[in-house]
Amino acid sequence: MAHEQHSQIPGRIRAKEVFHPGTLIAAIIVAVLAAMLLHGLVTNKNFQWDIVWMYLRDVKVIQGIGYTLLLTVGAMILGTILALVMAIMRTASNPVLRGVSWAYIFVFRGIPVYTQLVFWGLVSVLYPVIGLGVPFGPQFVDFDTSKLFTAGVAAVIGLGLNEGAYLAEIIRSGLESVDSGQSEAAKALGMKPSLILRRIIIPQAMRVIIPPLGNETIGMLKTTSLVLAVPFTLDLQFATNAIANRIYAPIPLLIVAAFWYLVMTSILMVGQHYLERYYGRGFTNSGSKRSKRQAAINAAGTSHIDPSLEVEQ
Repeated sequence: MAHEQHSQIPGRIRAKEVFHPGTLIAAIIVAVLAAMLLHGLVTNKNFQWDIVWMYLRDVKVIQGIGYTLLLTVGAMILGTILALVMAIMRTASNPVLRGVSWAYIFVFRGIPVYTQLVFWGLVSVLYPVIGLGVPFGPQFVDFDTSKLFTAGVAAVIGLGLNEGAYLAEIIRSGLESVDSGQSEAAKALGMKPSLILRRIIIPQAMRVIIPPLGNETIGMLKTTSLVLAVPFTLDLQFATNAIANRIYAPIPLLIVAAFWYLVMTSILMVGQHYLERYYGRGFTNSGSKRSKRQAAINAAGTSHIDPSLEVEQ
């Protein structure tokens, strides 16, 4: 009833949205280009879609997906732990700790990941035996490096150490983004530095850390295609390359690999979205209870979205 009264206000301006022909023209151009691309993909026999469909569900390909995910998870866990330690060391007052952290970041961020993986693959050649004992003295326990550092272990260590150097700077920037007053207030309450870091600083820094951390995780998923340098021969990229070399059909197997990488990265992007929304609550109104409650009030029609309507009545 109230809406009908306000709609009958004399001389009320009823604005109409301005038509933008550029939007329609751009949509038509994009639709035509997309149709041309789709037509070319479907009608071009060189893509060999029958082979693509055959090997999308191949056992070796599915196993390669599993090993790729394992490498990604293992490398990111190792890299995140190292990065957190190095980020804390970079912000420490001890110059020795700061120097060690800087040297680690300088070395592992400066050397290409492929080169690092080659070195880790040759670690058993460089050090055939690893021993534990007195420094510069007798050794009590010896380990065969070739058995200790398998291809999978070397791949995870190589990827994790490289990733830790990048994540260290990301985590450091996140920790420094928290206002110093937070730490001062916690100290005034008698909290210990370790408790302040764990309960005050890190939870607030996660809002800044999660977006680049998600991007690094997606990048790590794709970087696993370089573990052939170790050599590790069970990941998705190697599995599809091996099949392509066997049947002399590189293009359809490249499509298979690209498809599964897109599927995995899409899942990671969805997870990143929800993590960003979780740690960003309180800083944005999207998805908040307050915005949902206001939307419900507006939908009920008991109040006006435009406050000026109440004044006009």
